[in-house]
This record gives sequence, structure tokens and C-alpha cells, in this order.
Amino acid sequence: MQLYESDFYAWTQQQAALLRAGQWDQLDIANLVEEIEALGRQERRELLHRLGILVGHLLKWQLQPHLRGKSWRATITEQRRQIQRLLRDNPSLKPDLSAALQEAYQDGILLVVRETPLSEADLPAQCPYTFEQVMDPDFYPGKEDPP
Repeated sequence: MQLYESDFYAWTQQQAALLRAGQWDQLDIANLVEEIEALGRQERRELLHRLGILVGHLLKWQLQPHLRGKSWRATITEQRRQIQRLLRDNPSLKPDLSAALQEAYQDGILLVVRETPLSEADLPAQCPYTFEQVMDPDFYPGKEDPP
């Protein structure tokens, strides 16, 4: 059994030491490639996760104005900040933002269905907001109660 399979942490330390020492012929190339690709996918999943939470809270804000409060505003603000940081650190995610928003919208719908009496049928089939809107610090749909 390879170290990669039996002790992942030890494998990462070994690979890092081999890289530092320039011992290229001893590297576990196949598994290094797999792990590097997984790191990239993880960044995209993080973007989708945060967009889903953000869109879900924007929908709740719009569709349940009587329940608006500082907790929802704080969540919206936090997700916007975290998405900005993620995009600053990973600018190659930017060309895919419209598609990512549409994909994350499905998670936003699930959040709304889980946390409110609303059902999927009560929500638009497609995300009603643009990426620019969801990231605009002044955008709160149906904003009668300014943040």
C-alpha cells in the first residue's frame, strides 16, 4: 500500500520535502496531479457555496419582507465579502461567474425551501438577479427597509 493511501498527511509532507529538495524523479506525479486538480475544484465549490447562501438570503429578503432583520443583512454582507476575497485570490474564476450564479441558484432555492414556508413553486425557475446585482452592497431586492 502506498503512503498516499495509508497516511495522506505524511504523503503531503514527503512530497513537499521532495519538491524542496528538487528530487523530481521520486515524486508521486499521478497523485500530485490529482490533488492539485482537486484544490482547483475546491475553490470553485467554495464560490458556488457562498453564492448559494447569498442568493438564498436575497430571495428571503425579497419574498419575506416582514421577517427582514440584521441577521439576514449580516449574512448577505458576509457572503459578499467572502466572494470578493475568493475572486481576488482566484481571478481565473471570474469568466465563469454568470454560469456559477445560475448553478448556485439551485442551492439558494434549497436554502429558502428549508428555512421558510415557501416551496420551490413559489420561486423563479431562473435566478432573477445578475452577478453584478448580488455583489452590489446597495442591492437588496424589494428594498423598503434600507440596510
